[in-house]
Formats: sequence, structure tokens, C-alpha cells
Amino acid sequence: MNTVLVGAQWGDEGKGKVIDFLTEEADVVVRFQGGSNAGHTVVVGDKKYVLHLVPSGVLHNGKHCVIGNGVVMDPFDLMRELEQVESWGFGLKDRFHISERAQMVMQWHRELDRAEEAARPEGAKIGTTGRGIGPAYAAKVGRYGMRVGDILKPGFADLVRAQVESANIKLKSLGAHEMDPEEMVKLYMPMVPSLMPYVTDTVQFMHESLEAGKSVLFEGAQATMLDIDFGTYPFVTSSNPTAGGACTGSGVSPRSIDRVIGVIKLYTTRVGEGPFPTELKDADGEQLRVRGGEFGATTGRPRRCGWFDAVVGRYAQRVNGVDFWAMTKLDVLDTFPVVKICTGYRRKDGFVYSTFPADLDALAGCEPVYEEMPGWMCDTSSTTKFDDLPANAKKYIARILELIGGKLGVLSVGPKRETTLRINI
Repeated sequence: MNTVLVGAQWGDEGKGKVIDFLTEEADVVVRFQGGSNAGHTVVVGDKKYVLHLVPSGVLHNGKHCVIGNGVVMDPFDLMRELEQVESWGFGLKDRFHISERAQMVMQWHRELDRAEEAARPEGAKIGTTGRGIGPAYAAKVGRYGMRVGDILKPGFADLVRAQVESANIKLKSLGAHEMDPEEMVKLYMPMVPSLMPYVTDTVQFMHESLEAGKSVLFEGAQATMLDIDFGTYPFVTSSNPTAGGACTGSGVSPRSIDRVIGVIKLYTTRVGEGPFPTELKDADGEQLRVRGGEFGATTGRPRRCGWFDAVVGRYAQRVNGVDFWAMTKLDVLDTFPVVKICTGYRRKDGFVYSTFPADLDALAGCEPVYEEMPGWMCDTSSTTKFDDLPANAKKYIARILELIGGKLGVLSVGPKRETTLRINI
């Protein structure tokens, strides 16, 4: 069973935990897009692990982990993370693979990211993490990026010099500090021997694994509403975290995919700028933030919080072809006497959008249309069987499924591994 797992909102849905849960049945876990701007959190016992580049499956010894060609990888972020993983007691020898076709995020991409964001006028800022992801993807599409395989070339140092000199032209035009090419050569050359053992033709590795009958789990970072094509453009990431990206980001045919699992939080959050129709700026929003621990795993920024948005959920189901949902953070809603579900966006003229509009100006002035349901007002975090959930909690989940389509596959009622209920998968 080869599975694509994607986020269905604006990220932070709990993908890391669900991937960790599903990895038990997988042989290979593949990260297919994004960079270290992602943060996946897994709680095992009393220990919390936060990963940014390395697939969450690394927390299971013996599982192969792949960084696919669709990823933009900062080599220093990766090496620090690999050292951390080994310090946790998870060996990496012969089971960690980096695509030679993956793009690298270099220091000048970070500088460009910060300079470009600073140059944007107020109201037009993207809310980037400043980690160089956008400029690295821009270099890839512009066909002047630096790939992981470049470190194997004798002329790698010359490539670094040329890239820095080119970046300096842009940095100067933005009024930012220029970089010393020789300093960058001194920075990057020592990391080459540490990175080289992991560089692999991952397309070959993936197909050999599939031909051997191995089970593959494709791990997406970010989420549907941050997709460069289908998200709330321009307030999006620079890649395709939707299900289609699993194929283009790994070199695997769509015919090899057996199912798509969408991870969706039972309320909604967002980090950074951009539209958020159900955002709450009141006590309920603060209660969601505090109870849900809604602070970015990568940035530490407080997340914007709001009620569940079924318009977003239905849109994500269609774009990704979600077969099963992994629903998370039910327990965060335990203390609310009333829970709400957004079913549409009403314009001032009375027209109601039932799907997410491509033109963000169309959302200006819209108000969410809510259905209200009674809460359950009791603790669900110790529940081990779906049938034991409070009746109102089950009704809430059933109504959401009715509105967005797809089947319930996994339900999370807390942050730890053991608070994950298997339903239909």
C-alpha cells in the first residue's frame, strides 16, 4: 500500500504525528517538497521530537527515509538535524538518502529572502520564514539553481563563487549587504564530505523499492491552502504540497499511488499573512490557541485560530482526491459548550460562496456562514475507542464528513503516539 499524506488546511494539522503512526506499516518514507520552513512534531512518551527536513519516519529504526528531488534542502540545516537524530538514538547508516536532483538552499537565498520581504510594502508582505525557500525555488525554475549533485563536481567551489556574485547584484539592488564569494567557499567546502555519503539516485532507489514490493509513504510538508497553484496566492509557499506533488517531487508514477490521506485539524489555524475567513480574534480564538499549543514548530510564532472551515476541507478533498481523513486535535474542543462549522462565505450582496474563490479580493467583506452544534464538555484525551467518544463529538465529526466528503481513517485525541485511534485504515 503506497500512501500520499498531505495537509488539508494552512499547515500545522499534525502531519508529523500521523506520519509517525503510519510509518509502522511503511518500508520507505519520502519527503517530496518544501524545505526547512516546515516543522513536524512527534511526541513519544514524554519526549517531543521536532523535525524540519528529515522525514518523520526516521524515528523508527530500520525504515528508509528519502529527501526527494522536489525538496529544497539547506545543507547546514540538514547536517544539524541528522546529528540531532543520531543523538536521539536513531541510526542513519544505509537508510537515509538525498536525491542528487534536489535543490540546495544556500546562504545567499536566505539573504535574498529577507531582503525581498523587507522591500515589500505593508499589506503586501508574504510572512515568509526567511529561510530562503522562495529564492531557492525561484532559482530552480529560473534554471540557475544549485543541486545536491553539484557537490560531487570538482568545480563546486567555482559554482559557489559564481552564484554569490550573481546574488550580490540582486542584493545590491535591494539595498542589502553584499556577500564575500571567498567566505562562502570557505563556509561550504567543509560540509561536502559529510553530505556526500547520503547523495543517491533516489529515482532508481524508489523504483527498486517498488519493484521489490516495498510499502512507500509520501510525506508532504505545508498544506493545500499554501500550494503555489491552489492555495491563497500570493500568501503561499513556493511548492506543490498537494497530492500531485508526491509524483513530481519523487519521480514515482501516479499509477504507483494506492491512496491519499488528508490530515485536517478539527478547527482551523494559520501562521503568517493572508486570508483566513473563520479567524477568531476573541476569547474563543485565544482558548483554541492555548489549549492547542498553537505556536509554530519552526518559527515559534503564535498561530491564528478559528472554527472549522468546511469550504476549505471540501476544496482540499477535491484537489487531492482524499480517500481517508486523519482528523486531529479533537480534545482541544472539549471545553467548548458550542462548536461551529463554516459552510460558506456570504458576500455583502447576499451571494454565498460554497467553494474557495481563486480571487482573494472576492473574500474581502465576506462573512462566514456557520452551523452551530452542541459541544460535549468532557475529556476525550484518554479515549481509546471511537465508539466510546461522547455522542456530540461523534455527531460533530459525522457532520464534517458529510460536508467535505471522504471517510474517517484516523482520529487523534492528543499529542502522544498512543492517543491515535485507527478507524478505517
